[in-house]
Amino acid sequence: MATTAKIEFKFKSPEDSPGYLLGQVTLLWQRKQKKVLDPLNLTQTQFALLAALGWLSRENDKVTQVDIANQGNADRMMVSKVLRTLEEKKFISREEHKTDTRAKVIKLTDAGAEVLQKALTAIELADMEFFSIVGKDLLGFNKNMVNIINENKD
Repeated sequence: MATTAKIEFKFKSPEDSPGYLLGQVTLLWQRKQKKVLDPLNLTQTQFALLAALGWLSRENDKVTQVDIANQGNADRMMVSKVLRTLEEKKFISREEHKTDTRAKVIKLTDAGAEVLQKALTAIELADMEFFSIVGKDLLGFNKNMVNIINENKD
């Protein structure tokens, strides 16, 4: 039988471990987002992909599944499955790409644009509330998160 005395931790306590803390913050943030998105019949992942499509569509009217995956640093197969679900919910449409026969152009439907706007309003309010503890340091906090993301992309 192993004893816990032999287990060595780099950090003195969980509160000293950035990975542990990030995990805890993520779980709490996801719980808050779920509470906001459930009434809209959206998961956090579905919302994230709709939001990525919304952002990308502002600059490009031929957004593809690959574009959405790249925007969200998401797995392409997972994106494909979630987009199928969003299409079943009538939030997006998929059309043949005019120049790339392998790709589909993804577009928000009217219902998708409506639910995305409701979700954005609710999520942005929830985020401001959730991250309000950061206060005036929010820009620096966001910059640090962007740096972490950029340094760890595959």
